[in-house]
Amino acid sequence: MNAIRGKNGTTARPRARFVREAPDVRRQALIEATARCLAEKGVGGTSVRAICAQAGVSSGLLTHYFDGVDALILATYADVGARVSAALDAAVEAAGDDPCDRLRACLQANFQPPVLDPDLLATWIAFWSLVKSDPKIAAIHAEVYGASRAQLAGLLRAAAPALTPAKTRIAAISLTALVDGLWLELCLDRSTFSPEEAQAMVEEAMKQALNL
Repeated sequence: MNAIRGKNGTTARPRARFVREAPDVRRQALIEATARCLAEKGVGGTSVRAICAQAGVSSGLLTHYFDGVDALILATYADVGARVSAALDAAVEAAGDDPCDRLRACLQANFQPPVLDPDLLATWIAFWSLVKSDPKIAAIHAEVYGASRAQLAGLLRAAAPALTPAKTRIAAISLTALVDGLWLELCLDRSTFSPEEAQAMVEEAMKQALNL
């Protein structure tokens, strides 16, 4: 790069170029800041000011991308659900082709990072607190959990083709409830049992569902 000559003939440094972040990067930063606020402050403490302070941006940027805090919380729930789903999908794909291994990987990934995370629980509790009062949050909740159960049902069908649709549905609901309960308790307090013990309990439940 050619140097820039100043008026007195000395060599001046070239002026640094301002790099503008892409819109999707700024939008994602707001979503991640909202998740942190929900985890630290709950719904009541998650305001425009708190989110923007967490993200290090002006309030005008938030209103540029979202129609207020409610819309941003909605987008954050969808984003957190998608990240959990991606972690489970990655575990399934890494397990190989054996149907039982793939089912096991999906279940046990719930007790490993990044899914096993107290901060994720705190964010999730904030979402749950809105399900009964906000129809849009309730719709996202139904979509997230419906997709999770559908994934589990598909893995069950692949691992045990002889299971009837009714039994597959019940098995998916039962395993989901067990995983959620163990995950919740582990995130709150690990003194009762370990992640490895949770995985062992889920393994036993999986075998019972598959009649193994």
